Order: sequence, then structure tokens, then C-alpha cells
Amino acid sequence: MQQSNTYIIVFSLILTIVLGGLLSGVSQVLGPRQKKAIDLDTKKQILGAIPSEKDKIAAMKGDEVIARYGEVIQSYVADHEGNLIDGVVAEEVNIEKNYKLPVPGQLPVFKYAHGGEEAYILPLFGAGLWDAIWGFVAITPDFEEVIGISLAHRGETPGLGARITSAEIQARYVGKKIVDDAGNLMSVVMVKGEKNPESSLGPHKVDGLAGATLTAAGVNNMLQAYLGYYKNYFDKNVKGASALSMN
Repeated sequence: MQQSNTYIIVFSLILTIVLGGLLSGVSQVLGPRQKKAIDLDTKKQILGAIPSEKDKIAAMKGDEVIARYGEVIQSYVADHEGNLIDGVVAEEVNIEKNYKLPVPGQLPVFKYAHGGEEAYILPLFGAGLWDAIWGFVAITPDFEEVIGISLAHRGETPGLGARITSAEIQARYVGKKIVDDAGNLMSVVMVKGEKNPESSLGPHKVDGLAGATLTAAGVNNMLQAYLGYYKNYFDKNVKGASALSMN
């Protein structure tokens, strides 16, 4: 039997309201779980920037990772002038949102300390070939050398740009210098091509990604940008950094 237009409209409205209510309810139920999962993943990435921690957390359960994070990480937030900001939780700062600003207004700082080892872990965010790339870089307190790095992506090509998440690629950054002998910021640059001899790379370059030049350029750009953003923080707050002169 053919239904009237009124019946169809009313039925559609009721169906929309019911489905909307169900989706809202599901969102409220799953929201806290999703937030907890994101928080756990972020803390894994932060700890993963420290090579000595990366293997440890790989064997840990979620609650153990959270506990480990609380033991070895202290967090702060600074502005672009290097002043500490009170009342802001570093782990809750939206790096992606700040990335869209000419100069990020809130810069999270994660200080790692354990067994005599200290490092400052800084967030990174940028654009790869297809979508966002991000990560965390751990550097020495004197703001001179990379201790480790963890990188992630949203949509880079498997087997090519997506390799930035591999231990092989990330290990290339360990021990590289981010400043020259005069203290000028050099960052660390991933070169074009792959299987370049270490002798041709020097202290400020790492071997490249075959077939993923644009992803490599994205990693280079975000490293250069964020190390520059944190210049004032290290000048004002970290011992030894005030002696550096960065361009």
C-alpha cells in the first residue's frame, strides 16, 4: 500500500531522532575509553623517544606504561618566549591545533630523568606526503644532541613513507647533533636517496628514504620548526642552554 508523504516524513524524523540518540549514547559510553586509549598511546610515544625505555614499554601493559610514565616524566608548558605557563597540563595541549598557528602559543615540555640519565622530550607535528606526521624527539639537556626519536603518521605509503615508524629509521637519529660547533641550530636533515655511507652524512644528516622524498622533507621541516620554537625555553630554563647562540 502506498504511504502518504506525511507518513514518510514523520517516520524519517522519528528514525533520525532515534538513531541520533543511540549514536549520542554510544559516544558518551565510548568517549572516556577513547580518551584513555589516546592518552596511553601518547605516553607510549613520549617514552618511546628514549631508546632505553622503548624496549621496556613494549612488554608492558597499559597500566604499567602509565605508572612508568609517572615515575620518569615531569611535564611543563611554555610559551613561545620561553616563559612557563601555569595551570596548563602538557599532556592535554593539542599539538595539531597549535601546528596551524604561525607560532604555537603553548609548547609542552617533557623532562625525562632516570638512573642518572636526563633528556628533554619535545613534540613534533607536520605534513607528510598524504596527511599528518608527528612524533617526539629526545635531546640532551645542553640542547646539542639527539638521544632518540619516535615518529608516527596518519596516511603515508606502506613500505615507503610509512617506514618512518620503523626502529631502523628512527635509530639513524640517535647521536646526531642539532647545533654546530658555534652553537647555531642545524637540526638533523634526512638526505635524499638511501644507503648513503655514514662518512658522507656527518653529524647533522641521516640516511634517506628511497621513494619517499616528500615524507622525508616533512620530517625535516617539522624538526627544524619545533627545535626553533623551543629556543627561548632552553635559553631561559635549561642549564647550559643560555650559552648557545642559535640562528
